[in-house]
Amino acid sequence: MTLPAELPSPRDATVRSPRGAALALVLGGLLLAMLGLEIGVGAAGWSWPLVRELRLPRALAAAGVGALLAQAGLAMQLLLRNPLADPYVLGASGGAGLGALLMLVSFGGLLGLGSLLGALTALGLLLLLGRRALAATDEQAPAQLILIGAMLSAVFGACSTLTLALVPEHSLRGAVFWLVGDLSGASGGWWLCLLAGALALLLRLGARRLDRVALGAEQAWLLGEPLQRLRLGLVLVAALATAAAVSQAGAIGFVGLVVPHLLRLRGVQRMRQQAWAAPLLGAALLLGADALARGVAMPYELPVGAITALVGAPVFVALLLRGQA
Repeated sequence: MTLPAELPSPRDATVRSPRGAALALVLGGLLLAMLGLEIGVGAAGWSWPLVRELRLPRALAAAGVGALLAQAGLAMQLLLRNPLADPYVLGASGGAGLGALLMLVSFGGLLGLGSLLGALTALGLLLLLGRRALAATDEQAPAQLILIGAMLSAVFGACSTLTLALVPEHSLRGAVFWLVGDLSGASGGWWLCLLAGALALLLRLGARRLDRVALGAEQAWLLGEPLQRLRLGLVLVAALATAAAVSQAGAIGFVGLVVPHLLRLRGVQRMRQQAWAAPLLGAALLLGADALARGVAMPYELPVGAITALVGAPVFVALLLRGQA
């Protein structure tokens, strides 16, 4: 199996794009089903006080985190024109992880604040080091951004490994779970969902311009698009979405990588549909993964980031092979 070197443009779609109403119906039904599963899983069943106080806030957080990770992956794959790009390719996740660990070592908590500050620091470094690549009109710009992001991720990863040795023993298990991805302490689901909705609206409003970016840097420039501003906007969307998601749930992988692929395999190629379909599918995917993480080994709870990788990767490979058959 070989992966394409870059994303297909909207003109290259070989699968008929589904109608918006049918797509919304399918994704909405899937989201409601996964929400019901997430709320219903547990030894106490459908106890309303338990649902109201614990399960519903966690379900909202899972939906918000999944939606934001899917949007970050969509923005990264469009920016870099690379189907292997995900929310962590530009170093935002590494910076968030390092910031959280530093807060844990220094203050014994405040992981969310530390991860947010770390992700914003990574964004600032990326904009500083990649300012020429963002302004370039040739096809080497995405490769330069990938290299800068890989360098930042490596540096942040090495610093996180060193910092992990300084984490107090009583907090070590929580830190490891958080680095893998854990929703047990997630909160603020309402604002995560609102942020995902705002980013979806922003991407939808710029859908025509972003579709032109998907044609390639030279074509977008010839069509009169402000390439530097569009690239900067995509970087900000991806970094903000990743920072918000990681600050609440840690480094959950796979969602941002696979959701845009699943949509494209079903013929959803244009941004006017991807802008709202990606967050819906991402929310449903993470809700299902978290329900599985809580229910597969009760009374123990597994890290949801491991579930998304172990369950999602084989499914994604099977769908990709089927799409290429």
